[in-house]
This record gives sequence, structure tokens and C-alpha cells, in this order.
Amino acid sequence: MPWPSQSRPLVFYVTDRHAFGPDEPQAAARILQTIARVAGAGADAVQLREKDLSGRAVLELAQAAVVRAAPAQLLVNDRLDVALAAGAAGVHLGGESLPVAEVARFRAALRPPAGILIGRSCHAADEALQAERDGADYVFFGPVFATPSKSRFGPPQGIEALAALCRRVHIPVIAIGGITLENAGACTAAGAAGIAAIRLFQESEDVAGIVRGLKQP
Repeated sequence: MPWPSQSRPLVFYVTDRHAFGPDEPQAAARILQTIARVAGAGADAVQLREKDLSGRAVLELAQAAVVRAAPAQLLVNDRLDVALAAGAAGVHLGGESLPVAEVARFRAALRPPAGILIGRSCHAADEALQAERDGADYVFFGPVFATPSKSRFGPPQGIEALAALCRRVHIPVIAIGGITLENAGACTAAGAAGIAAIRLFQESEDVAGIVRGLKQP
């Protein structure tokens, strides 16, 4: 288990600098500020999800984010090389990323062993089950509810699909997509180990209050 067994839901902040406007330095600064606020409020992990940045740019951002994210775990989207170079806790993989099994084999071959976390975004139960078999430590599943950022993945999965998946896998399932304070409890009641969100954190003036609300068992 990447996180100790606990009664409180896991909270993941997923970054999206584009929501902070076209000024790149300003957007990066806002991302780092939000990471620090979310981590300071007690979030468990931050997924640095800036897919369109160059390798050098995402490495620089990840190096700064590692410091801001402590004690939360920083997970770099797609780029295992950047995660290792920045000293991040792990890598979060999507459907077009390196296969989970390949990353798991790389992790097993490291000497000395390194506790690199491997996450996988999934939009169907078979994807999540395969990720578990291949060595993933946790999966994102969604979109659970309607959300603009996940519309290309089709209609919302819904609570019933989330609950059905949670009954079948043994690694943490993190619900994502349209998560609010009002519906987060339904996700954890369905068996999700926690929730992940972008707008919930980036559009809030009270990040600490949001995290506290989400952490209610």
C-alpha cells in the first residue's frame, strides 16, 4: 500500500496550469502556490499533470513542486525520467504512457531498490484490473460525474460503476471527474479510497476548508 491504512479518505490535487491564464511564469507560480496550500492543508498527493511542457520545463517545475508538496507525495504525469530526476514519489500513467508492467519491471530492477509509486488513469473496469495485475499501486477511475476536462472520455461512469470496480480490485481506487464537497462522500461510500480533483482546488479561496471537508471519514 502506498499510503498507510487509514479511516480518512485520500485527497489528490491534479494540476492544470492552463486554468491560470496564458502567462507561463505566472501560471507556474500559481500552480506552486496551490500545491503548497493543498499540501499544507493535509492533502495526500499532488499529480503534476502538465502534459504539454517540454522535458526541461516539466523537470524545473517538478523540482520546485517536490519542495512545495511536502509532506504530500508528488507524482509526475507520464514522465518516469522526470520523476526520478526530480526526486518525486512516483509517476502517474495514462493510456498513452509507458505500460504499467514496463515501469514495474524497471522499479523492481533498481539497485538500491526505490519505492517509486505507480498510478494509472482508468476509464473502464478492465483497465483498472489490468493495471493492478501489472503492478500499479493505485488507480484513478472516472469520470464519475460530468466534468468538462473529462468529456472526451465519454459519459460519466456513475457511482454504481465506481462501486462495482471497488469490489473487484485490491489497490486504492481514487475517484475523479466532477468531484465536489457535496458528492465526494458518495464516492467514498461506494468504496473509493479517496478523490482527485483539479477545479475543486484551483477555483477555491478556501483550500484548507475544502481539504478538511474531504477528509471527513
